Amino acid sequence: MGRIIVEQIVSADGYTADRTGGIDFFEAAGDFSETQDEQMEMMAGVDAIVFGANTYRMFADYWPKADSAIEHVAVPINSLPKHVFSSTLDEAPWGDLPPAIIERGDGVDGVKRLRDEYDGDLIIWGSLTLVDSLLQAGVVDVLRLRIVPVLIGQGRAIAPPTVEHRVLTLTGSQAFPRGHLSLTYELND
Repeated sequence: MGRIIVEQIVSADGYTADRTGGIDFFEAAGDFSETQDEQMEMMAGVDAIVFGANTYRMFADYWPKADSAIEHVAVPINSLPKHVFSSTLDEAPWGDLPPAIIERGDGVDGVKRLRDEYDGDLIIWGSLTLVDSLLQAGVVDVLRLRIVPVLIGQGRAIAPPTVEHRVLTLTGSQAFPRGHLSLTYELND
């Protein structure tokens, strides 16, 4: 049984989405290529990817066609099994590759079940509604924040306002020359 890892790209002022729910601030942060080695190191222990429906759509529009010579993380993203928690999707194609598996029902129970099914870690990117539920239920093991050098003033916070007090233990940090910062925390009870 692996860990449940949540990774979010976050503005320097702590937002995962802007006031309208958009994530265009990622692009303003510039080139992410300097973070690829660190990202690939984390992905080495991942056995499956988990999405909510909105994040799945964003990923499915981009990653199946991404050039792996430029975007190295495209290789594990495209080759690992993908699970999408959705009550509305009827199918979850992934370009010419095998489709994602649609999961129905309670996201917390489903993610716990998946954690038991895989030996390695599960990675969850974005998927804010699903992640809110997982944080509230206390089942997230690792929180990875990829902080980008952009201020957006207001937007969607990393955690929902209803999340219980949780102590985080910093287990890794890396600063990159263009201002990106990667922070890895274990969540303690």
